[in-house]
Amino acid sequence: MKLGFLPIDNRPVCYTLPRQISEIDGDVEFFMPEREILGDLTKYADVERIFEWLESLPELDALVISLDTAAYGGLISSRRSPDTFEQIKARIERLKEILKKKNAKIYAFSSIMRISNNNINEEEKEYWNRWGKRIFDYSYQTHKLGCESCITNVIPTDILDDYIATRKRNFEINKIYLEWQKEGLFETLVFSKDDCAEYGFNVQEAQALEKLGGFVKTGADEIPLTLLAQAIGAAQHPLKVATIFTEPEQKHLISNYEDVSIEKSVIGQLELAGCKVVESGEADILLFVNNFVGAQGEIVMKRPTMPFEGVWNLPEKPYMIADVRYANGADNAFVEKLFAAGLDENFYGYSAWNTSANSLGSLICAAMTKFFAKKYNDTAFKRLQTVRFADDWAYQANVRQSLSSPDRNLCAVAMKPFEKRISEILSFDFNAEYSFPWKRLFEVEVELN
Repeated sequence: MKLGFLPIDNRPVCYTLPRQISEIDGDVEFFMPEREILGDLTKYADVERIFEWLESLPELDALVISLDTAAYGGLISSRRSPDTFEQIKARIERLKEILKKKNAKIYAFSSIMRISNNNINEEEKEYWNRWGKRIFDYSYQTHKLGCESCITNVIPTDILDDYIATRKRNFEINKIYLEWQKEGLFETLVFSKDDCAEYGFNVQEAQALEKLGGFVKTGADEIPLTLLAQAIGAAQHPLKVATIFTEPEQKHLISNYEDVSIEKSVIGQLELAGCKVVESGEADILLFVNNFVGAQGEIVMKRPTMPFEGVWNLPEKPYMIADVRYANGADNAFVEKLFAAGLDENFYGYSAWNTSANSLGSLICAAMTKFFAKKYNDTAFKRLQTVRFADDWAYQANVRQSLSSPDRNLCAVAMKPFEKRISEILSFDFNAEYSFPWKRLFEVEVELN
């Protein structure tokens, strides 16, 4: 099977994780552009070289594509780009002509521009460091109350006008993609929304796109992986999955940064991946969700939640685990019981990466790849799980809290005792190196030698 994949940007979870998953099946030929031409925190992707890459691809079975990368230079660039609607429209019309020539199923996604509820401009325009929270409140209240005149606005006119114009540009571009979908260009088109609140311009835009016939999904970074899962499973029978929550009475609760219950988030990810949700007795594979009580915790933000206090026994059929008790980081109590019980041949993956949707999408993709693999590579699967435990458990839930800056040497020292335990639980010897490609603590790159 030949698969093309255009990521959102060059972060490890966007670039290296898809390739690690693809390597689980030796029958998959996986094509991605060179990492250097993709965008990062401060750099836009080289769109001209990306178009050249797209044109040079061999005949594929499927192509998963981030439309934000092709249109704006990346997800973050979509919020920052100064290009006009006309400039973006001309760019994507060129993209359309390239895609029309591809004899492949095209799985595409485009973001609905988020609205962060903070004054951090690391991933936004410069004025966000002073006016971000105010813009969020303005958006929230305007939608909630249904009128602009009801709001006392203190945001400078030039800043608010620029923000509104950027939103309108992106929204109109998304409407063009929707027309392409109706023309039959895409096998699947997803409009993604992340950092969601109950009200806001982004919620209004999502509702408008849905009324026009668009498919909107809560999440962002994991959606290309969920689409990759859909592409991989397209020629197979639907994977039958049963979900088991560690806190079943709490599955109606909503995760941080999302606007639907954890139960709906799980079902949405499974259905988008092409899975069939069934009862446990019918399932090909079980999805265990270590969900939260009361509210989802967040270790970095020092938001506590009750850790796992239940019993973990090895399941008798294939299983995967989404550990979402905390946002961005494992539940140490759960991992301890998981490790105490051991992992066997029925283990199909673990994830505790960032938001609940992020964890679910990446986990399901890896499990489906393993389940349907024509040439299963157990070493590749163990390498993937080594990275996930090292990143999601060892680093995010533990080592990150001891670092004051992205120091790869201090990180390497602190990770050593965790490496030993991961090696033992997976029966896999490895040497790891760590780096911080975006020069911040939020993401670490785990490279296995």
